[in-house]
Amino acid sequence: MATAPRPRTTTRDREDLARRLTAWLGTRLPGAKAVRVTVPESNGLSSETLLFELDHPEPPVRACALRLAADPAAYTVFPVYDMARQYRTMRLVAEHSDLPVPRVLWLEEDPGPLGAPFFVMERVRGRVPPDVMPYTYEGNWLHAADDAERERLEAASVALLARLHDQVPPEEAEFLALPGEGDALRRHVTAQRTYYDWVVDGRARSPLIEAAFDRLEEHWPREPGQAVLNWGDARIGNVVYDGFEPVAVLDWEMAALAPREVDLGWTVYLHRFFQDLTVAFGQRGLPDFLRRDRVEARYARLTGHTPRDMDFYTLYAVLRHAIVMLRIAYRQVHFGEASVPADPDTLILHHGSLRAMVQGSYWD
Repeated sequence: MATAPRPRTTTRDREDLARRLTAWLGTRLPGAKAVRVTVPESNGLSSETLLFELDHPEPPVRACALRLAADPAAYTVFPVYDMARQYRTMRLVAEHSDLPVPRVLWLEEDPGPLGAPFFVMERVRGRVPPDVMPYTYEGNWLHAADDAERERLEAASVALLARLHDQVPPEEAEFLALPGEGDALRRHVTAQRTYYDWVVDGRARSPLIEAAFDRLEEHWPREPGQAVLNWGDARIGNVVYDGFEPVAVLDWEMAALAPREVDLGWTVYLHRFFQDLTVAFGQRGLPDFLRRDRVEARYARLTGHTPRDMDFYTLYAVLRHAIVMLRIAYRQVHFGEASVPADPDTLILHHGSLRAMVQGSYWD
């Protein structure tokens, strides 16, 4: 983990993007120019981000971020990048909740200007818990914080989920309902099966992922509960903090209608993903941070809803993450950065955790 090259995220020419962006800005805000265009080192493995300053006598905002649909030539992580859906979701959350969602400025659905659809939003300054190297590793601001400071960040981050789930009316988010038959949870899982089939099309299948789907069916919740607006990629690595308080909630591409516990399971497991890797590489990590029991108890106090069937939902989170990791591994194979081993399950970075959850021993 410490020495592996970061997977390729794009095949686009950055200088060309900057020129084309300035030309497009002139059609939306005459006389506007994009200056100091940069690409963050932590640019995502799905959609891409450009950061720039808006040069104009009366700019709506000065600092901007542009989210560009994934480069089709980069062996994309997801089959569809619906930028209009993300744009609409952010506007909905801003309108119906007090979550700090960046102000969205413009949506461009025509792929002509930059080669793919995109939207522009206000850039909120602050700091983000790093993914590479993970915030659970020594040497970053969150790891260096004291227990009280991390407690503040944890409390504020769980409160984001509580407020999102409670404040946004589900009927206003019907455009996020997934296709298919059955309730919101059944549709959500069906969509993940479809995504998995797309990932392994023409590639080796994963017996471990398929065993995890089977275990989900065996332990399906009796009462999944009301569907609410789920953030989707609900983790602290998608939040900008001022000190230890959230000032911007980012990355809404996985938003959907689903039970509350889908978001909660993702929050709990995505921290455990980093924590488990950190321990495996000989560091202590942050074992008392974002613990499952504390997240569940805090969420219950804030909402009055006691999380249910969390063994199911954390298994679902590790399964969903495994499909993404398998796709990223196959993309590395595509670009000649890796080869397919005899056991394709080992391409999943956290295959040990997934196997333990399938066996029912992970939380022992």
